[in-house]
Order: sequence, then structure tokens, then C-alpha cells
Amino acid sequence: MQTLIVELGERSYPIYIGENLYFKSELIDKHIHGKQAVIISNDTVAPLYLESLQQALASRSVLNIILPDGEQYKNLASLEKIFDQLLMAKCARDVTLIALGGGVIGDITGFAAACYQRGVNFIQIPTTLLAQVDSSVGGKTGVNHALGKNMIGAFYQPQCVIADINTLRTLPERELSAGLAEVIKYGLLADHDFFVWLEDNISKLLQLDTQAIAYAIEKSCQCKAEVVASDEQEKSGRRALLNLGHTFGHAIEAGMGYGVWLHGEAVACGMSIAAEFSARLGWISPEDVQRINQLLVNAKLPIKLPSGLSASQMLELMSVDKKILDGKLNLVLLHRIGEAVLTNNFDKDLLNSTLTELTRAA
Repeated sequence: MQTLIVELGERSYPIYIGENLYFKSELIDKHIHGKQAVIISNDTVAPLYLESLQQALASRSVLNIILPDGEQYKNLASLEKIFDQLLMAKCARDVTLIALGGGVIGDITGFAAACYQRGVNFIQIPTTLLAQVDSSVGGKTGVNHALGKNMIGAFYQPQCVIADINTLRTLPERELSAGLAEVIKYGLLADHDFFVWLEDNISKLLQLDTQAIAYAIEKSCQCKAEVVASDEQEKSGRRALLNLGHTFGHAIEAGMGYGVWLHGEAVACGMSIAAEFSARLGWISPEDVQRINQLLVNAKLPIKLPSGLSASQMLELMSVDKKILDGKLNLVLLHRIGEAVLTNNFDKDLLNSTLTELTRAA
């Protein structure tokens, strides 16, 4: 088992990475301080892992809340359902919420924990690669609104993150690839050597080679933990670099309807767009764009925009992005593979023409 620490002073917490971890009571118990625990999961993950987790919590009073599976349920209605059950069970302020599932479950559980009685503890047990390397780490919690993704939420840190590699073995191939999009993101934004390693090892990751996947998770979590420690609430701009591909990707998700494409698929396409636009600005070479696109394709991810989305739609949806500051759109772009930058210093007409060309090619 590997243990990384997200260094945030009194809010610091460990990330445990390994096999057969989520049902180890000695690992979970030390992060639960009251007698009540509430497991929040969905109807896909619960049949696989809920019983084992319940057994690990046998000494506690345990409530289960099972939500429907899918990004379309990451909304205020699901949040209210959680609050209803917490209140009906008379859960006190020392309750610990446990997110057992992917990014949707982690985000909504964390937001529920941030809000319930003005804040209760929660634990992340991510069961998808995307959640293990990205959404479970760093304390971003929230739900979607019809007009924008993750527009309602809070920064709220978990007590710990338990990334059990074995849960990835039940993932559909499409979900695994979606998680690899976020792994590739870390190489692109901060670590050229890791990007090269991914080029050489992507087939092993798709085959869930234990050593390769453990290394990829550890490197990704290290990168995110370092960024979060330096800019927890995205005030200096450094944490915003983690949104490489996300401004375009969130627009794709909103434009198509949440759940049509997986989040990682939309981010992959968004990173391809960011790379193309960076090349048109003269910051990276066409050969760099080709390398980026080839790695995404090798990871079985989309690089072409879905049909039916126009450039004007994309720009309108991007105008609701959380990185809009003083009325200006900020984009995470690439100075080179391994170095991203947050900027609003770009030609808006060039952005429009780039999106117009890419949407016509869809």
C-alpha cells in the first residue's frame, strides 16, 4: 500500500493506494469519530461492494443511501434525497458520510457533507479510475445545474481517500478509458516524462496491469496533491491548470446533455481542442498536437467534437464557465507538453475560427 498526504495544515489527509483496501476495518475506523456512518452509493456500484464495506463497519450504526447511476442525477434533487434520509435517521453532527462510487457519488456526497448541519466528516472510496486520480482528491464538491456543470458546490476536504485498485477490475472498458483522460492530463500539464511513460505504457494501463496502474494512480495523485496544497481554493490560478480540457469539455457535456458522453471523454476531446488552439497560437508544434491526439486515440478516447454542436453554442456554453473573471474567458492552454498556462491573452476571433473549423469537421 502506498500512502500520499495532501498537505493542507489541519485539513491534511492521506490517500491510500493499493489492493483490497476498502473493506479493511482498521484502515477506515481511524477516520470515523462517531458511532454513525452513512454509505452513499449508486445502484451499479452497491451490488458489487456495499456488503463488504458494511462488514468492515460492523461496529457502527450504518445507513445506506442508494442513488440512481449517472451524471444526469448529479443535481439538487439527489442532494435533497440525501438530506431527507439523514434527517429521518436523526444523524447527528458526528456522523461520517462515505462516498462509495465514481466521481458523481464523490462530488454529491462531499457537497452533502459540507452542507449537512454546516459540515460533517466524509470519506472518499472512489471506484472508478477517474475518481481515484482526480475528483476524489482536492475537496471540490458539488452538483450540476441545467445551465452549467459543477456550478453549485463547495471546497470541502475528506478525512481520507481509499483508492482500491481492485475496484477497477469491474469497470466497463469505456469507463476505464474515461479515467485515462485525466491521467493523460497530468502528463500534459506538468510532467513531460510522465507523458512519455504514458505513450510507452498505455496498452498496459488498458489491460489493468497492476504495477502500471498503481504507478499511474500514484503519479496522478502526487501531481494533484501538490497543486491543491499550493492553491486549495483556486485563488492563485495554479489549481485552475488542473482544468486543462475542462472548459471545452464541460461545454460539450452541457450541450449534448449530461450523461451522453462520459466526463473523461468530454475532457479528452477538450484537451485535443486545447492542443489545436495552442498550436494555432504558435505555442506548440503540429507534431506535438499529433502526439497528444495519438495518445488519446490509443487510450480509446474521442478527439473529434460530437455532431450537432456549433461554434456559437460552444462559446455560449463556455461563457458560463467558472474561470470567467472580470467578464473575460480564461483558458488552460499548452506552452509545451508538460507545461500548461492559464490565460485570457489570446485572439478571440482565432478561437472562434478554430471552433468553427472543428465543429464542421465533426
